[in-house]
Amino acid sequence: MENKAAHKLIDKILNDLDKTGINTDALINDIKELRAYALEEQIPLVVKVLRLAHEHIEENNSFLIPMLVDEEDGDVGNDVENEPVESLKYLIALIKNLNNKINISDLKEYRDLLNQY
Repeated sequence: MENKAAHKLIDKILNDLDKTGINTDALINDIKELRAYALEEQIPLVVKVLRLAHEHIEENNSFLIPMLVDEEDGDVGNDVENEPVESLKYLIALIKNLNNKINISDLKEYRDLLNQY
């Protein structure tokens, strides 16, 4: 995303996730606000992923989509308790640099996983 305010919001979301984990009310509002920036910039994939993510969090009071695992790297780790936070942090961080083809690919994978959930 190009918008500096969107980048600041992404940083805020990531910091909040580090501090408080998945605090649903504040987190959902921030994701909705970030989605509005994606709408302004006309980035349909990001708009869709953010909508699916905030709806998923509203329904489950958590982010139950597992961390994406690179087949070459194997297992990411065994810290199951932090996995929802880490997975959501990764998803949000992907949005910061949409010029990276891997980020776009991972966002599409998150979209598919959220749709299937």
